[in-house]
Amino acid sequence: MNRADLSKQPHEVSAMFDDVAPRYDLVNDILSLGRARGWRKVVAEAVAAVPGERVLDLAAGTGTSSEPYADAGVDVVAADLSLGMLEVGRARRPDIEFVQADATQLPFADASFDAVTISFGLRNIQGHGRALAEMLRVTRPGGRLVICEFSTPTLAPLRTVYTEYLMKALPGIAARTSSNPAAYQYLAESIAAWPDQEELAAQILGTGWEGVQYRNLTGGIVAVHRAVKPIPAAPAR
Repeated sequence: MNRADLSKQPHEVSAMFDDVAPRYDLVNDILSLGRARGWRKVVAEAVAAVPGERVLDLAAGTGTSSEPYADAGVDVVAADLSLGMLEVGRARRPDIEFVQADATQLPFADASFDAVTISFGLRNIQGHGRALAEMLRVTRPGGRLVICEFSTPTLAPLRTVYTEYLMKALPGIAARTSSNPAAYQYLAESIAAWPDQEELAAQILGTGWEGVQYRNLTGGIVAVHRAVKPIPAAPAR
């Protein structure tokens, strides 16, 4: 299997990422023109985890996004559906806990985490509303959700340039740098089909989160959404 189609069957997505795992981080840096590292920094700042807290990093892949938490002494679990990605991560960072997990059926107890985050992975989940509900379930009341995902540029000229890059330049670059160029054609198509900032914010609210806010990065090419799990009201006396 070379490429998942936009129906996002879990086994197809997992196999696609297994294929690209060995060079995934390198290709990401190239395709994002080096901006991926800055985006990860903004996400870590939004999660704002401190030692003593437990963080679930979903779609963590090789664990690159989990490293800031581990390096800061935070208890982080790096979860991903792709065994290939997890194997690369375990070899590189044996100090981080890597767990295979389907985001729509998380293998964790209710209220297990102080924060849940997912970067560039929600788009790849079939039925991402179910995943948002699962993230809510495993987060403690008052805990945080941070989602980083490709989004819609806010200015029309940038949207035009970005669309041209996605559909024409990105597949060509991937063909020269990746072991599975077709996976990056899927990447471009899935980004183009993804909800914009306001639509995603409404979906997050619709699954029970509150206080949803978002911040545009790189002119809206990427957006970071943040939300909080409601704290149940105290029973009336």
